[in-house]
Amino acid sequence: MVLQKFVSTRYWYSRRGRKRTPLTESSLSCLGDPPDGRQIAAMPPEAMRPSETDSPPPQNTQSTEQAVAVPPHELELLAKLEAANRLIEADAKSLGSLSGASGHSRKGSDTSQVSLTSGTSSTTDRTDEGEELWAKWSQIVNNWEDQWKRQNTQIREFVRRGIPLHFRAIVWQLLCSAADAPEKKLYAEYIKTKSPCEKVIRRDIARTYPEHDFFKEKDGLGQESLFNVIKAYSLHDREVGYCQGSGFIVGLLLMQPLPNTKEGLTMPEEEAFAVLVKIMQDYRMRDMFKPSMAELGVCMFQLENLVSELLPDLNQHFQSQNFHTSMYASSWFLTLFTTALTLPLACRIMDVFLSEGMEIIFKVALAMLTLGKDDLMSLDMEGMLKYFQKELPAKAESDPEGLMQLAYSMKYNAKKMKKLEKEYHVIKSKEQEEMTELKRLRTENKQLRHRCEMLEEESKALADRLVRGQVSRAEEEETTFVVQRELEVLRYTHLDTTHQLALANEKIRSLSLMMEETHSSRQSSIEEITLKQEQLQQREEMIECLQEELVKVRLREAENDALTRDLRSRIHELEEDKKTLRETTPDNSVAHLQEELIAVKLREAEANLSLKDLRQRVAELSNQWQRHLQEHKAKPEPATSSDPLSTPKKLLFGNRNNEIQKLEEELMTTRIREMETLTEVKELRLKVMELETQVQVGTNQLRRQDEEIKKHREALENAETRDREAAARLLEEQRRYSDLESKMQDELMKARISDAEKTQSVALLTQKIGQLELKSQEIATEGELRIHSVDDSDRVRELQDKVADLQAEFPTPITSPEIEPWKWLG
Repeated sequence: MVLQKFVSTRYWYSRRGRKRTPLTESSLSCLGDPPDGRQIAAMPPEAMRPSETDSPPPQNTQSTEQAVAVPPHELELLAKLEAANRLIEADAKSLGSLSGASGHSRKGSDTSQVSLTSGTSSTTDRTDEGEELWAKWSQIVNNWEDQWKRQNTQIREFVRRGIPLHFRAIVWQLLCSAADAPEKKLYAEYIKTKSPCEKVIRRDIARTYPEHDFFKEKDGLGQESLFNVIKAYSLHDREVGYCQGSGFIVGLLLMQPLPNTKEGLTMPEEEAFAVLVKIMQDYRMRDMFKPSMAELGVCMFQLENLVSELLPDLNQHFQSQNFHTSMYASSWFLTLFTTALTLPLACRIMDVFLSEGMEIIFKVALAMLTLGKDDLMSLDMEGMLKYFQKELPAKAESDPEGLMQLAYSMKYNAKKMKKLEKEYHVIKSKEQEEMTELKRLRTENKQLRHRCEMLEEESKALADRLVRGQVSRAEEEETTFVVQRELEVLRYTHLDTTHQLALANEKIRSLSLMMEETHSSRQSSIEEITLKQEQLQQREEMIECLQEELVKVRLREAENDALTRDLRSRIHELEEDKKTLRETTPDNSVAHLQEELIAVKLREAEANLSLKDLRQRVAELSNQWQRHLQEHKAKPEPATSSDPLSTPKKLLFGNRNNEIQKLEEELMTTRIREMETLTEVKELRLKVMELETQVQVGTNQLRRQDEEIKKHREALENAETRDREAAARLLEEQRRYSDLESKMQDELMKARISDAEKTQSVALLTQKIGQLELKSQEIATEGELRIHSVDDSDRVRELQDKVADLQAEFPTPITSPEIEPWKWLG
């Protein structure tokens, strides 16, 4: 059957060579077939031991001879194993996992102690119970499918009492359907491949059961097996990979001994791997070991609600100390109590876990909290942490059967747990949405801040560039203006000097010719010449003066031309400014505009007066010029060539007079032009003043508008800040309102619960009062009846006494008085 097939095909590691060797038929021949023809798995170890009185069966003589021919060192090992098993049986902690309502012991599950020299041991009641338990579990294992279908609840009850030690390796596989799992075939391939989690697994292996003999040796058989199984699962389920708590579960699987083995062999690696895969997939452990650990959060939420429902005082104490459920219960769920409790008790919990699922973990957690409730209520956070690490496990291990019975009695509602799971997922989804929204807002805030910083830097750079450009342009304009003025002045001076030099050269040439021609007549008129020379010198001086004045006048004219050009450009700019100012909205401040209008009118009056003066001067100059021209026209024409006085001297001096007259005319024309230009300049300045006043008015309006805009912007910013503050306050108030709403709902629920409890207690009290009133009425009636009965009995006795006295005084006649009255009277 199943167990015999399981044992015959078992592979095991030898401790020295660590090679896989199958158990042969010769190694199993020591077990033999029982006389009654039953299978080996259906017999307890005591039934397989040969007694002194029993004769060996004839059909198994060869096997018994092989069993007897055992080397002496193996006999010594078997004797030591028996002694160790007896010590284990005597230990209360190891017996706690097997002692239940049926009273079975670990001895019934110890299939590894097949002894060849135990014939002298006497059978007791305990061995009988162990044999019965052994036979029952052997029957269940051999016919697992039929037994599981027919007696499911009974098998679960047997599992609750505890699976025998040497049956656990098989029953665990059968409970989780890992006996024929396809993952066993993949195990060899996983062992050959390399896992990315190998370094982490190697680091954590030394921390897994460091005090256990099987895992104590570094790079020993236990550590290698543990490494191989964890590595194989990290390759099998790459999403989960490796998590530290899974090592303790794998270690617990690898420590389970095999049935009907002599050398204490444990569960092979591939079977432990298959059981681990089933635990992860079918018992919600895979979601618990994922990187997100979402299932662990669900379990913590469910346990917290169970504690608040079943242990409200303890839950309130935890909340007052800010002691979260994950601080003490996360390791319970991740390692299935393998790190918190001893191995026998952890095996008991694993039995029920594989049979009933995660429900037993919640129940054991509630049972442990119930055990330590009184001690925990008087401790703070640090004290509670130490208590959960040391004192509470010791308290639970002192009575393991009591702990399991207390766990079985705990209330567990699967529908409510599903509802709590949905509530947790809803809460987590809301938190995740809030976190995503918060992350989005943070990223947007960072982007906006970065953008503001970039814009500020760009604005600063542009402002610096603008200022530098304006300064450089102003400097360049100033330098170009100065250079242009100097260049124009130099050009005018150069032209004047060249022109004067040419005129002087021509005059010198003409004079030299005239001097040559008139050289003969000079001697006669030396005095005249000297006089003329003096006059000539005077005239030359006058010419030089006129030339200098002409140069000055032309310079002034050039300056006036430049000034007019500047003024025209300024007028053009002011007109453009005036256009822009006209487009802008005017200011409403009437008083300020009236003041500016008065100032402008005063300036205009002054400019008009100065312009009138200039016009008068121009008119006077023009009149003088007209008079001068009339005087020159009124003079007689010069003498003809027939005049005897028309000599070369006269011609020379006549030409000189004409030149002087021309120069005077030019001087007057230039002065008139100068006055005209001055008038034009005055008019232009007047226009400039008007435009400047208009520009000033416009700038004032713009300044006022800018101030108003700034005020409006400040008011807008203040309003926006107020709106933001109001929105923040609104959010805070909404949050407070939601918190208050939740608190009110909680308080309302608590009040309803307390009201229900109070009404229930009031009903109980009224019922008790009614019962007590009935009892009091019954007692009162009984008392009255007793009093009346006592009185009646006394009266009856008195009457009886009187009747007796009367009978004694008057004896009863034989005949009745009706027949013979005389006799009765006598």
